[in-house]
Amino acid sequence: MSPLLILLIGILIVVGIIVFMRLGAFIALLTAAVVVSLLAPGELADKIPRMATAFGNTAGAIGLVIAAATIIGRCLLLSGGADQIVKSTLRLFGQEKGGLALMSSGFILSVPVFFDTVFYLLVPLAQSMYRQTGKNYVRFLVAIAAGAVITHTLVPPTPGPLFMADALSVDLTTMILIGGIIGLPCALIGLGYAYWIDRKIQIAPERLMDFLPKTADENSPAPSLFASLLPIALPVLLISGVTFGSRFLGKDYSSPIWNIMLELGDKNVAMLLAAVAAIIVYVRQKKPTFDDLSHEIQLSLSSGSVIILITAAGGSFGAMLKTADVGTAVQQLFSAEAASQGLFLMAIGYGLAFLLKIAQGSGTVSMMAASSMVAALIPPGDAMGIHPVYLALSIGFGSLGISWMNDSGFWVFSQMGGLTELEAIKTWTALLAILSIAGFLMTIGLAIILPNAF
Repeated sequence: MSPLLILLIGILIVVGIIVFMRLGAFIALLTAAVVVSLLAPGELADKIPRMATAFGNTAGAIGLVIAAATIIGRCLLLSGGADQIVKSTLRLFGQEKGGLALMSSGFILSVPVFFDTVFYLLVPLAQSMYRQTGKNYVRFLVAIAAGAVITHTLVPPTPGPLFMADALSVDLTTMILIGGIIGLPCALIGLGYAYWIDRKIQIAPERLMDFLPKTADENSPAPSLFASLLPIALPVLLISGVTFGSRFLGKDYSSPIWNIMLELGDKNVAMLLAAVAAIIVYVRQKKPTFDDLSHEIQLSLSSGSVIILITAAGGSFGAMLKTADVGTAVQQLFSAEAASQGLFLMAIGYGLAFLLKIAQGSGTVSMMAASSMVAALIPPGDAMGIHPVYLALSIGFGSLGISWMNDSGFWVFSQMGGLTELEAIKTWTALLAILSIAGFLMTIGLAIILPNAF
């Protein structure tokens, strides 16, 4: 069977199961992986085992990182560390720059904490600031979304960017740094839109809904800012230390210090150490019983296990597309020179993710499916001409795409924010479209100016 037909069948299975059958991303991606493997060349007896092997390889590569990230996020909320970060940014920028403070808080917190949780945490602050000032409520809501959605989309260890880094062979340091470098100006563009749209939409105070309470107990003391930021900063510093150490200090495997850096800078070790730090901060601040601590960790791991399964299924789907030789088939549609060029692949990745987002709603699924497909197209060696991090970022910005009523984020934003569907389209949908286009253009520009990333 034609590899392009196999690709089309795989896409239709993913979109059809999520949109029409509503069985969820895991079933959709796993079914697509099985079908693609069965249709791809090879011995019949090997087709299901190779799919299962690819599933296990992906789970092994990123499972510990995702599990640790869920623990870090929950402990940050329970300890009051997340609240401390928000209050510190408010003190830094001042109440009159509340939009910038909320955007910055969302930008930081969405690195270890998922977008919807960050939004739940910050929306009550937007409501409180609105009640104090009587203005700028829409600005505050859009500012939160602008900061939180960018790092959720571009910066590991959230599942989408983590999966893209693994699928496209991008080291985590590069993914974190370049994602942050491009993400920050994008968030500021989103903040600019927040100021503009705030003048166009007025929300009456009586329309404000009852928001979820903050997770942290406001009557107990919050941890210090250093302790609050430590679980976020620690893995970044440890992982980055190995990358920069190898480039600027050289690799001396006879040095005990270098070997210790290598061990601590491993992504699994770094994230586990950060999880331990987050647990210690939680225990010191709240002094939970052993049973309470165990219960909270189990809750976080339960949510993480679903994410690991979805991510592993996406990895298996991508591996089977490679087995079906989809890359060669796509390249044959164009000249060999064009098909191997990095900018061409960036456009392909952006377009695929953009269309998948419109079709089935989930940005994470769009990132996983699109990066799986693009990974099968990457030529060997340095023929592409750019660092693969730019492919990952292009796909990430494509996954922001057009967010409408089939996206859970649309409803989180509108329902928690107390907006009508039309108001959510004017704010949330428009914001993500602006971030998508602006981010992709900036990624292209950086890829032209700095093709090797560093």
